[in-house]
Amino acid sequence: MTVTASQRELTVGVGAAGLATADMTLNIGPQHPATHGVLRLRIVLDGERIVSAEPVIGYMHRGAEKLFEVRDYRQILVLANRHDWLSAFANEVGVVLAVEAMLGMEVPERATWTRTLVTELQRVLSHLMFLGSYALELGAITPMFFAFREREDIQTVLEELSGGRLHYMFNRVGGLRADLPAGWTGRCERVIETIKPRMKDIDDLMLGNPILLARTRGVGVLSQDLIKAYGVSGPIARASGVDVDLRRDAPYLSYGELFVPGGPGKVVTRQEGDGMARLEVLLEQTKVSLDVAHACVQRLAALPRGPVNQRLPKVLKVPEGESYFATENPLGFNGYYLASLGDKTPWRLKLRSASFGNVQVLSEMLPGQLLSDMVSILGSMFFVVGDVDK
Repeated sequence: MTVTASQRELTVGVGAAGLATADMTLNIGPQHPATHGVLRLRIVLDGERIVSAEPVIGYMHRGAEKLFEVRDYRQILVLANRHDWLSAFANEVGVVLAVEAMLGMEVPERATWTRTLVTELQRVLSHLMFLGSYALELGAITPMFFAFREREDIQTVLEELSGGRLHYMFNRVGGLRADLPAGWTGRCERVIETIKPRMKDIDDLMLGNPILLARTRGVGVLSQDLIKAYGVSGPIARASGVDVDLRRDAPYLSYGELFVPGGPGKVVTRQEGDGMARLEVLLEQTKVSLDVAHACVQRLAALPRGPVNQRLPKVLKVPEGESYFATENPLGFNGYYLASLGDKTPWRLKLRSASFGNVQVLSEMLPGQLLSDMVSILGSMFFVVGDVDK
């Protein structure tokens, strides 16, 4: 029997005749409940086995990097905190640190410790969202309720601080928009102390679930070679044994005092590189971030009251030159390349977002996997599509 190039020979059973089959091209998306945003996957199937997978991005592209070029340094923050909407404060921090480095500006100590605290609380919020949604994508709704219970408590104290629940706009070049409300550190500490023991509930619901274990153990293994080739970072990379964390390896803010031997900060790694390893890293890293945030609260409570920002000129201009600043965002490395011609707007502000590598490596991870495992793999590759498209 003659088979065209678009067909392949498939032998069914012992002694069965050869059957001509054609690969099926299947579009997952662009509207799909298993993605954090509008992503499309074009996959080719041979039966139930994935032959190839192509992430198709760009559905949420808003041209943020181009818009930066016509906004001054105060205005770009409102755009910069939105590409990863689960990490808004951390996005703001990366931009202001890049600008302050170009200006050679020293930020008041209270502002630096407050930035560190809120960045870690933001990390907890992001991780809880992915922990809850991962279980939901695999068919379990209860962990999502528990994750949102903890998120609500943290969002309450951050709303009191900034007035926002998602996009805080609390950073300013040179420090913060305002000082902490009276008694806020005590209320924040009580929230952290309340959440820490309740994390065991999420542990038990997820790590003790035999269905979740069966769908993640040994599924979607990501090698260190692929991580390095595609620039994957953050919890996904550490779940494959890549022991890298910029908070420890290239400290910024107050992390140099926190990620030290005997300190609250530590880098969580696993070696298996599968969906379960990525889940375990996220769970344990959430607890570490709560410990780091608790240490920040105690330090802030001990600091004397003082300024939280620098006085800026009416028109803020950054000296001519260029710099690159990288931060350890909840999803991985965020890089900020700033080029200035000495004007009040950036000549170029390029974002290196963590989610981009986490999505592009799917083209290497999904081939050879079963279609039924695709959602499990996709949910464990933590990303926000706005962070891919920008």
